[in-house]
Amino acid sequence: MESLPSLVQISSQEYHHPNSNIISLHYNYTGKLHNRKYRGSFQAQAVVFLVVCAFIVAENLAVLLVIWRNKKFHSPMYYLLGNLALSDLLAGVTYSANIILSGPSTLWLTPVQWFLREGGVFVTLAASVLSLFAIAVERHITMIRVRLYHGNKKGRMLLLVGASWGAAILLGLLPLLGWNCIGRLPECSTVLPLYSKHYILFCISIFLAILISIVVLYARIYCMVTSHRQRLGYLHKGVLKKPKKDMSLLRTVTTVVGMFIACWLPLFLLLLLDVTCQTRACSVLYKVDYFLGLAMINSLLNPVIYTLTSKDLRQAIFRLMCCFLSIAPSTEESRAKRFGPPILEGSTSKSEQSSHQKEEPNTSPLVRNGTPTAGKTLVSKAAS
Repeated sequence: MESLPSLVQISSQEYHHPNSNIISLHYNYTGKLHNRKYRGSFQAQAVVFLVVCAFIVAENLAVLLVIWRNKKFHSPMYYLLGNLALSDLLAGVTYSANIILSGPSTLWLTPVQWFLREGGVFVTLAASVLSLFAIAVERHITMIRVRLYHGNKKGRMLLLVGASWGAAILLGLLPLLGWNCIGRLPECSTVLPLYSKHYILFCISIFLAILISIVVLYARIYCMVTSHRQRLGYLHKGVLKKPKKDMSLLRTVTTVVGMFIACWLPLFLLLLLDVTCQTRACSVLYKVDYFLGLAMINSLLNPVIYTLTSKDLRQAIFRLMCCFLSIAPSTEESRAKRFGPPILEGSTSKSEQSSHQKEEPNTSPLVRNGTPTAGKTLVSKAAS
């Protein structure tokens, strides 16, 4: 394994020489240097990917603003969804940097710059996977240990978020810390020519293990919710609302997990093929951009899933869009009738409506000692 001092020595020697021989050597060995992508100017597909990245950043930023501004979403579950939105937002940023620094620009990078470029994508990918795992853990703990969780739910949420980002950053920095294939060309990946195949296999194994764990946790959660839903409904008339809310939230997160698997699994399988395939033996490995594009779609679709499966988030995001576009109140009211009332300022549930009715001035006769008496206005008239 290449030690960290030797890596730093190589990178410092090449730092003032943008056309790094190390990058060219590895790309030429794996056959990627013959791709027309690394010759000529910026390609049209790169522009399309950058537009997609801009939408990714805008959508996830809207979700974060809604969660931050609406007190109704100030709960551990929505904070964890916000953490997933943050990882998707940063994924859009790292994708953009990766695209801009790819192509001909790749050959002008130093090894450290190359590791930072690719490491950013790995960090955001790991953060997304671990955020999904944190949401599954939070849901599972909530279902089986309600009383214990209620006491320290904020601390547990912060621990899950901090641990997920710490593990993601560490995983992305491992090649920069020495786990790479510099000086050992036969061990190099074709998709990522400076990454060791052992490192890629390690990452994919972790991601797949986490995804399997998420599926198992949600399967258990679904069984528990369905088995207790009817029993809880008979305990009290108001208790039935909580299982319904749990099922709605469960549908949202399971849809997010399913979409993540659908978008990322092809790229995971391609990287597994990269590990087992001999150098220049599998031509499909040179089509990695299309697999990465499909993976990018996941960060684009997650905010759409939030809004389609959660009525609260849908109305709040619509309200935020109205504020951003400075829609007139009359137009906003007409749209609210079509799409539902906005809830960014607060909830409009039946319980709150009933409480508002209780706060209205009471014009009915007053009752004292079981005998109805006239109101203040009637008393004053009688006195006069």
